[in-house]
Parts: sequence; structure tokens; C-alpha cells
Amino acid sequence: MLDKNKVSLGIAPIGWTNDDMPDLGKENTFEQTVSEMALAGFTGSEVGSHYPTDPEVLKKALDLRGMTICNQWFSSFLISKPYEETEEAFIKQCDFLTKVGAKCIGVSEQSYSIQGMLDHPIQEGKYVMNDEEWELLTTGLNKLGKIAKEKGMVLTFHHHMGTVVQTEEEIDRFMASVDPELVFLLFDSGHLSFAGIDPEKVLRKYVDRVRHVHLKDLRKSVVEQSREEKWSFLKGVRAGTFTVPGDGDVDFAPIFKILEEADYKGWVVVEAEQDPAKANPFEYAVKARKYIAEHTGL
Repeated sequence: MLDKNKVSLGIAPIGWTNDDMPDLGKENTFEQTVSEMALAGFTGSEVGSHYPTDPEVLKKALDLRGMTICNQWFSSFLISKPYEETEEAFIKQCDFLTKVGAKCIGVSEQSYSIQGMLDHPIQEGKYVMNDEEWELLTTGLNKLGKIAKEKGMVLTFHHHMGTVVQTEEEIDRFMASVDPELVFLLFDSGHLSFAGIDPEKVLRKYVDRVRHVHLKDLRKSVVEQSREEKWSFLKGVRAGTFTVPGDGDVDFAPIFKILEEADYKGWVVVEAEQDPAKANPFEYAVKARKYIAEHTGL
């Protein structure tokens, strides 16, 4: 069982409205989204594209519902743009997150990413960094991690399908190259499974450096169809690649056990982008909350 005094439970708004495909869930307002999150039993939310950009407005709405912001996605372009551009945007986002009470920022390197390309097969043609680009990425992230630390925040890095850090080899090289005091891992069970990696193996290896957890389930049958029919990442999302914990094929038992044994402290966040017209967000949030309660005690 996970310790309620050390582990907090959140959910991402991407099940209600999709940042990359705005037509998915465009009818779901911010107020409805956070109200349903709270009603389903979650106390944390990541930031969605339809959330208020005024930190005071956002914090007031969440305070009313007994919730807080636990993380926000940040797109870095450290290997394709001048470092200063990413740093300026990073500082701005850290300052916003500080005002709404968040302690974590989730960085994903989006240079040459194919995850948002509607017509590019997600299983083919992923960009592979050379040694110079690896140095740019890891050095840049160390600098950003230092900035985050000085602001009382933690930089976590999100390995992700279609990006330059996707494979097990890339995750290992990344973790060996960054400063362990400044850059931490955002562990995502769904993206590891999609990439054909055993989530248990990665978590066991790096659990002491994990500072944020995405609980994302996967439907293997959809992944197989995606591979065979050369779907893009986003087409797979529409078809149901991902779902909430307990509704797909990821084995969460060892994941929960490793977190428990490591005395993990921080957020675990349900993140399952689906078409809300097919998978009612509130219904699936309740389903996820029940599953997590039964298997972790949270």
C-alpha cells in the first residue's frame, strides 16, 4: 500500500479536452473538468490548454474544489533552437506554476518530434540524436534544472513516444548523462509500454530518481493495429491506444509495489488521453479512482 501522507493522487485534463487535437472534448469547460475531477476523488490536476492563464483565477477555482496544480507539460527545443529561447519560456512557466502552488514541471524535448504529426507513422522514422545533440540536450536540461531548484521546484523529464528520448537505450543514456541532483525522471507506464519497454524494469532501475508518475494504461490490440496500419500517434489516441489504469493491458501491481518499497513521495497522476465522446471522462475518472484505491490504499 502507498502512504497517503506521502503520495498524492492527481489526474490530467487530457481525458476531457485534448491539447493536441482541440476538437476532442471542446465542449468540456474548465469548470466542468475540475469539478468532475474533484467529484471523482482527485486532489491534483495538471494544466490543460483550456485552463485560465491568470494564476489567481486558476488557484481560486481549484481552492474551491480542494484541489491544486501538480505539474505542467513544458516543451523544450534545446537541440534545435538557441538555449536562451527555451530558458526564457521555462522561467516564465516556472513562475506561473509557483503562483498556483505546483512544485513540479514536466519537460519534454520536442525538437523533431513526430508525436504531433497527423500523417506520420508513430512506429517509424523517429529522430535519433548525434553526440553533439545529446550534449546540447543534457547540458541545457542541467541548466534548467538548476533554475527550477533555485525556485523551489523540480524538473522532471518526460520520455515520450515520437521524441528523441523514447527507447530504453535512450532513457539509459539520458539518465547517465544528466545531473542527478538537478534533473529527475517523469515515469510514464503507458509510453514505456507503447515503446515495447517493460515499465517495471525501468522503474526498478530509476525509482530513486523519479519525482512524478503518470499512470497510463494501454490497449495492446490498438497498438498492434497502429503498427500494422502505420497510424500516427494522434490517430491511435483517437482509436483508443490509451485508457485509465485497470482498463487496459499494463500490469500495475509491480509498479505499485516498487513505489511502495522505495517509499516514493510525490504525485501519481492518471493520464489517459481518449476521445471523450467514446470514453466519458467522468466515468473513466471514477473507474480509475476506484482501481487505484483498491490496489494502493490511496
